[in-house]
Amino acid sequence: MSQESLYQKSNINRLSEFAELAPDAFKSFAAFDKAAVADGVIPQKTKELIAVAVAHVTGCPYCIDIHVNNAKKLGVSKEELAESIMVATGLKAGSAMAHGVNALQAYDGKNDGSLYEKSNIDRLGEFAKLAPDAFKAFVQLDKEAVKAGEISGKDKELIAVAVAHVTGCPYCIEIHTNNAKKLDVSKEEMSEAILVATALKAGSAMAHGVNALNAYEEK
Repeated sequence: MSQESLYQKSNINRLSEFAELAPDAFKSFAAFDKAAVADGVIPQKTKELIAVAVAHVTGCPYCIDIHVNNAKKLGVSKEELAESIMVATGLKAGSAMAHGVNALQAYDGKNDGSLYEKSNIDRLGEFAKLAPDAFKAFVQLDKEAVKAGEISGKDKELIAVAVAHVTGCPYCIEIHTNNAKKLDVSKEEMSEAILVATALKAGSAMAHGVNALNAYEEK
């Protein structure tokens, strides 16, 4: 097996091959990807900040490279970039933390019915006693990550809603949708943010297709 990196930047140049290999589906993907990050009720700059955050959750290095450069061209500062990444970091940590209430339910033998009872989230505070120092530090991260800074609190909650749809945490989706609504995020804005997340999750799978092409042809 070759010792070269599996993530050569030049790999992404092979993406266009899918236009020949699976033309109809690839054409539909490309149209969706373009529409999702276009100017709408959410400006393109904010959509690229959402895209950067989501790319750090999907872990796609191609998507990170592409959307950081797109964001930079739209005037996004390094400080704004860092704040969007910290929202993603807080939400990814928050997803693991929120699912901890399911672990408590399972440990206590209380998972007889739905595994996602809305009321389960009320048990989150128990971690303040079970792992006090780490939980306190997590709460501080969660608070600081979505606090208004170079990026407004409203836009950070839009980023949070988008990221929560990629982590798949139902508690996080509900919490941050309600937080966004309190900051006057419209249903249209929320929908556009979710579609950016959807495009980035699809884009991560699509971009990794270039690795599949390389692997398929490797002797």
